[in-house]
Amino acid sequence: MLFVVPIQAKVITQNINYTVDGTSLKGYLAYDDSIHGQRPGVLVVHEWWGHNDYARERARMLASLGYTAFALDMYGDGKTASHPGDAAKFSGAVKKNLTLAKARFLAALEQLQSHKTTDKSRLAAIGYCFGGGIVLEMARQGIDLKGVVSFHGSLTTQQPARAGKIKAGVLVLNGAADPFVKPQDITEFEKEM
Repeated sequence: MLFVVPIQAKVITQNINYTVDGTSLKGYLAYDDSIHGQRPGVLVVHEWWGHNDYARERARMLASLGYTAFALDMYGDGKTASHPGDAAKFSGAVKKNLTLAKARFLAALEQLQSHKTTDKSRLAAIGYCFGGGIVLEMARQGIDLKGVVSFHGSLTTQQPARAGKIKAGVLVLNGAADPFVKPQDITEFEKEM
């Protein structure tokens, strides 16, 4: 009698510390060790609460689907908020400084690209709420990604996309009843795109 025992896939996770302009950032890498060779890489940009378990869980989920995923830290020191006032302060500071946001995003992208399991030619970014707005801003900046996906993210910007600048495919998912994204924001975003 022949028995076939399936190989157990194991999602490997790793905390990765990296630095931008003297600020320590705490990232989280996840990949499936049963997959051989390189696979697409996905950056995961956290909600306005900061680099928390939700972003890490999304990275693990992506890894179990066959990606190498890196949950990045946009606030520094792995800072998280437990009160909306703090979350608004942290996210507002990053959103007001697009140069800083881009530097932190690119540093995380470099961490993802440098991992041995990542196919550097197939990179994307996803973000939730604050993070959804960040991935859209990075697409507007012309970051070389295959795609970005914004989940209930902010659509407004101070620097609208210029024709031909966006290299990434863009997918925006917002609920019709989302109180933070107004119908006018959606209309303006559609015109911008």
